Amino acid sequence: MADTATTASAAAASAANASTDAPPFQLGKPRFQQTSFYGRFRHFLDIIDPRTLFVTERRLREAVQLLEDYKHGTLRPGVTNEQLWSAQKIKQAILHPDTNEKIFMPFRMSGYIPFGTPIVVGLLLPNQTLASTVFWQWLNQSHNACVNYANRNATKPSPASKFIQGYLGAVISAVSIAVGLNVLVQKANKFTPATRLLVQRFVPFPAVASANICNVVLMRYGELEEGIDVLDTDGNLVGSSKIAARHALLETALTRVVLPMPILVLPPIVMSMLEKTALLQARPRLLLPVQSLVCLAAFGLALPLAISLFPQMSEIETSQLEPEIAQATSSRTVVYNKGL
Repeated sequence: MADTATTASAAAASAANASTDAPPFQLGKPRFQQTSFYGRFRHFLDIIDPRTLFVTERRLREAVQLLEDYKHGTLRPGVTNEQLWSAQKIKQAILHPDTNEKIFMPFRMSGYIPFGTPIVVGLLLPNQTLASTVFWQWLNQSHNACVNYANRNATKPSPASKFIQGYLGAVISAVSIAVGLNVLVQKANKFTPATRLLVQRFVPFPAVASANICNVVLMRYGELEEGIDVLDTDGNLVGSSKIAARHALLETALTRVVLPMPILVLPPIVMSMLEKTALLQARPRLLLPVQSLVCLAAFGLALPLAISLFPQMSEIETSQLEPEIAQATSSRTVVYNKGL
């Protein structure tokens, strides 16, 4: 009955959609093909669009209601595919896909760049003291922990103790690696002062990359213990799989290693060249604003590229999962939400 209503609703809007370039709307499906990297890149550009941070509560309710009308076949005449895709973009950017609850603004993927860029600038500041190194690594992993938790696979309940355990593990690992590497660089007598300063600028990357893996694994360890829900091609729940959970965490961890590469590697290279220019040597006060712009550009490029490596709703063959999962469905493949 619901399928008939949805079909009727789509047919009612087809005339209005004929003149637009938007593809036919599919409820709950990405606008762009997820089988290619470019399609996932376009999809995640929508997910991280910072303009969605300014969507009002009223606009969010209207978007959700429009999608509900489409689902139940009560869509008003004249609604276009573009309007439906826009409504779904707003919902996906603000509401968690498993709980349908609002994600706190700084921890949404659309807020990752605006709220994360000042932290990246702090991580890359030259001549860091021990206290400043500890502070920026702590702040970075605190932000990452909250983003990981807010965008986790929430099909299974997760106790607060797991969050605390993951948070502490990530902070300790990040601070330990960063401080340890800084001490080694300081004791390296073969380095000239200029070389030592340059090497120190790259210290944040191994510290952050290692800590990001710890952060993801520890924050979402409950998924490995409990498993995550897998769905068939029609969106029906098949069961809970620990193997799918391992795949989800591996994909997310790889994303978190790739993500800081351009963010923490490119700016030091670019800044080492820009600092030699006559403009910045004559106006050293411009160093921080210029570094901030370089970090913002690197962050804006790195985030969509990194999270596009894998689709959010990943697909896996049932033959690779637990026997009870394979026996519970006739579908050759199932899908799961890997988280972001």
